Amino acid sequence: MNNLNNWKTRQKPEPTELNGKLVQLTHYNFDEHSASLWEALGAEKTNELIRFFPNDLYENSADFGSWLKEVNDSKEFHTMIISSVETKDVLGMASYMRCAPKNGSVEIGAIAHGPNMARSALATEAHFILAKYIFEELGYRRYEWKLNNENEASHKAAKRLGFSFEGVFRQHMVVKGKNRDTAWYSMLDNEWSLIKATFESWLDQSNFDDSGKQIKSLIQIRTERAAEK
Repeated sequence: MNNLNNWKTRQKPEPTELNGKLVQLTHYNFDEHSASLWEALGAEKTNELIRFFPNDLYENSADFGSWLKEVNDSKEFHTMIISSVETKDVLGMASYMRCAPKNGSVEIGAIAHGPNMARSALATEAHFILAKYIFEELGYRRYEWKLNNENEASHKAAKRLGFSFEGVFRQHMVVKGKNRDTAWYSMLDNEWSLIKATFESWLDQSNFDDSGKQIKSLIQIRTERAAEK
């Protein structure tokens, strides 16, 4: 999108529900989700799962849930709770944050996948749905993913999902008495067509064998499709 003479400020991402074949995403509600989310993330193991978050440690679901309620009430986050369509169980969360409607830019962050969705088609579809809403429903230009530069799993996830590495903000934050360098990734509207087609091909049942193992990876499919252009 080079000519922006007709560009208009977009709406903020505030969906109440987003639906897929495998997962449903619902806006966070303290009374409904705090206890089940805490359990889905591992209860007392939640602090280890979110160790790269710039947050304090949490003793229980009420403390963790109250933090989420506070950042959602302040409009700093718009947290979506990820649940299984089949079992209805809560699986994890992700939040739209640092939204700039005037520029058409938003970050997806505060991502936590519980063990029942980690490294699965459930997680992949959830991120497909989250990105699709931003680009197709709201017409945003830029979708960001930021992370503690020491978080190798998050680096790997961002690259797998189709985000492009942009660089590292050195000494960006002081977190828990330590320096945090922040790595930046992004996905742009003019890249979405290829990324969307890659998600759809990967999620198709034909990409899985009888044991449920993927036949081609997201990166392999995206690379092949890019070469065809």
